[in-house]
Amino acid sequence: SNQTTVTEFLLLEFSDSRELQLLHFAIFLVAYLAALIGNLLVIMVVALDHHLHTPMYFFLLNLSILDLGSISVIVPKSMGNSLWNTRLISYAGCVAQVFLFFFFITANFAFLTIMAYDRCIAICKPLHYETIMKRSACVQMAVSAWVSAILYSALHTGNTFRLPFCHSNIINKFFCDVPQLLKLSCSDSYLSEFGILIFSGCLFLICFSFIVVSYVQIFSVVLRIPSRQGWHKAFSPCIPHLVVVSLLIITGTVAYMKPTSNSPSGLALMGDVLYAVLPPIVNPIIYSIRNKEIKAALGKHIAWNLFS
Repeated sequence: SNQTTVTEFLLLEFSDSRELQLLHFAIFLVAYLAALIGNLLVIMVVALDHHLHTPMYFFLLNLSILDLGSISVIVPKSMGNSLWNTRLISYAGCVAQVFLFFFFITANFAFLTIMAYDRCIAICKPLHYETIMKRSACVQMAVSAWVSAILYSALHTGNTFRLPFCHSNIINKFFCDVPQLLKLSCSDSYLSEFGILIFSGCLFLICFSFIVVSYVQIFSVVLRIPSRQGWHKAFSPCIPHLVVVSLLIITGTVAYMKPTSNSPSGLALMGDVLYAVLPPIVNPIIYSIRNKEIKAALGKHIAWNLFS
């Protein structure tokens, strides 16, 4: 009887002080520009340099596109709200934010799983690498990752927004997210939440197990190499991937394993910021700082543009 049609939601504001709101805008602007520049540089270098047209860099290009998408879905809206001193997001905007964010994050983890397989084949079966990881196979894996992420995100979004909302329209997060939306539902959302958790947990465990198995095989091969130089050469492409996977898993665990609360703490807000904002900023740095090929290609293109 108390049910009303929700046409907009109120997002969590970082502060009610105008000065702190502008500080939040400035910090998020710097973070967004850093992610934008870093990921666009990786995309540009991989696309333009024919020496980088290999499976590893093809998947890295896709990863940079996804990182750019995930931060673009969240940060500009939060910046705009702080700048214009508002908390509003429309119902359609919230639907789009949930769908796109889950899509980009899911596809991101799928590509990290594919990249673990790529490294495993390169180290464990180097003589068969070009046969297994041929262009058509890489394209099929990439398309499968994108399509699977779309279907998974559509399932999440449809399952959430089919529920009526009447308890409140206040989302205690600086972006629309499924756990907070389920708390606003008039109906008993425990079944939906339980089903989502089970399905998400199974997908996560499958991908995580695949990554772990891939690296177990990699370690078993590399540890048989007699020289330290051989170890370094084999592990060099794997270390950035391991760091990126660990960062996504740790920040995601911090963000989603905490119970949803009506009065979020500063720690919970920090966890959400780290999960949504940090990986797209540091991923290009992690992949570039230890990669001589990317640094050489980047230097070559910058020098060419400057002198031409």
